[in-house]
Amino acid sequence: MKSKSNDGGKLKIGDDWNAIRIIALSQSNPLKAIAEFVENSIDAHAKTITITRGRDHHEQYLSIKDDGNGVPRDTDGLPDFKYVATHICDSIKRRLKADGSGAGLQGEFGIGLLSFWTVGDTLTMTSTGTDQRAYQMTMSKGDPRYDVSHRRTLFAEKGTELKISPLLEGIRALSGEKIQWYLASELRDRIRDAKVRVTVIDKLARKQYEVEPRQFEGRLLHQLPLIRTPYGDAYAELYLAEPDENAHVALTRAGTRVIEDLASLPGLERAPWVSRYVQGLIDVPFLNLTPGTRSGIIHDGRYAALIAALEPLETHINGLIEEQQRAEEEQASQQSLKAIQRAFHEALLALPREEYDWFDIQGRARREGGIAKANGTGGGEATDIDAAVPGVAEPGSYDAPQRQFFEYAGALYSVVVSPAASTTPLTETRRFRALPRDRSRRRVQDGLTFRWEIVEGEGSLQGAADQEVEYRAPTVPGLTRLRVTVTQREVTCSAEALVTITDSLEAAISTAVVTTRGLPGYTFERAAGELWRCRFDVERNIIVVNSGHRDFVFATRNRALQLRYLVRLYVKELVLKNFAGLPADQLLERMIELSLYAEEKLKSG
Repeated sequence: MKSKSNDGGKLKIGDDWNAIRIIALSQSNPLKAIAEFVENSIDAHAKTITITRGRDHHEQYLSIKDDGNGVPRDTDGLPDFKYVATHICDSIKRRLKADGSGAGLQGEFGIGLLSFWTVGDTLTMTSTGTDQRAYQMTMSKGDPRYDVSHRRTLFAEKGTELKISPLLEGIRALSGEKIQWYLASELRDRIRDAKVRVTVIDKLARKQYEVEPRQFEGRLLHQLPLIRTPYGDAYAELYLAEPDENAHVALTRAGTRVIEDLASLPGLERAPWVSRYVQGLIDVPFLNLTPGTRSGIIHDGRYAALIAALEPLETHINGLIEEQQRAEEEQASQQSLKAIQRAFHEALLALPREEYDWFDIQGRARREGGIAKANGTGGGEATDIDAAVPGVAEPGSYDAPQRQFFEYAGALYSVVVSPAASTTPLTETRRFRALPRDRSRRRVQDGLTFRWEIVEGEGSLQGAADQEVEYRAPTVPGLTRLRVTVTQREVTCSAEALVTITDSLEAAISTAVVTTRGLPGYTFERAAGELWRCRFDVERNIIVVNSGHRDFVFATRNRALQLRYLVRLYVKELVLKNFAGLPADQLLERMIELSLYAEEKLKSG
């Protein structure tokens, strides 16, 4: 007797209706269901597709109407609704693909129509027969029956119309705009290649939208390595742009999006797909999809071949991203250096000249002002940073007509006092200078009147109506606050300076040593695990920053924090170099003072 344990057989569905229910509910995304309906219209060679969201007899509905070939006809020339309803999982498109006449068709499972269950309760499908009469099929959610009837119309129209009503409770908030945005991404290439016009009419919102295939941002990458597998070639359309959290590369099959983000697939959670520098799509026509959802991939030999074939492309794109990152870092470094130069220039203008004017900023500012007056150019100076910091382009690099055109100062907007804070011995004198500026911070010199006054403390002023005033300290220590008021026609601006009068100054502090090399630049050197943050390379006039230090890594979280960190490193190196020999406590005092003014000017710049 033959053992039953050795018996075999063929799998069968025990409950057909239960299988249909499972298939119908497998599509959980209503937008994906709408996209499938639109694809059916494209497969029917429609050139115009209209999606309408509206209300009829107090119930919301959604309709998809096209001018395509309509439902295939039976031997009597009538729409073969019976075949559509009784051949679930037996798509005619799959047979057309098999004999080579279905190129470009997307459906192959024969279950797309059932996805209306995730949108509404009842589906009405209307198409025209050869007798020029309209016929319709009605299917209801949860009901195994279907009905076919003649539909009374004045004129039968070409194509097919699907109408789903009433919409499910959670679908009623699905706006026409959201449908338009989804289709623009989901069916980007199919709409573009088929040259079909897709319109969304939202009668509830009284708006109309044209579905335009999504345009990617960035630079289109050319001459990419080919993606070749034993199962066929894949096509890549990739763009390199600024990093963006919303930037991703989609995976499509024959023009229809399958996976929104390639980096979400196993084996592809790596650069460049996770870098967010690249956006676009990779179209893989040979992949096998999971039936029902159309948003899953079967991880078979075809998928493994794709993963392997992508490696040369990944290496190439990673190289392009590294080049762009280096260019971005270089540009950011130039912008940071400019900001640091401006901040230190303003800070050194505000601090006592004999202690902090290491780059002769105040002296150069006076000389530039004298040249401008002698030439009669009025406000024809360069901006402060260009005019006063050595190593930056001099205004004399322009000829006279260009300089008058590009650098002519505007109306008075603000004024600062140089120095803004200083220490003066008893009975000694110190000179203060008002620096008027326009909105672009160029030096203003025409039509100005000055008025200096002591608003708090003791002392005396000489030349109170001049741009530069001489202050004589009193015979007792204290604090004095000076104010200058500058007027140009109807515009008036004022600024103040604080003077500390003391009976002694640190003997170690001498007149600032002027260097003609200008404010140092900076460069990065990665020394992870080492304690030093920066060091001053005097020969190259460069501050070397340890980009591997944990403080630098922490500071790179945003540009503002990184700028403040670099400014503090500059403060440290400049104070150590220019106040050599001071006790540690006095060095710290100088660092706090310079840091305070430089960081304040960094914010205002």
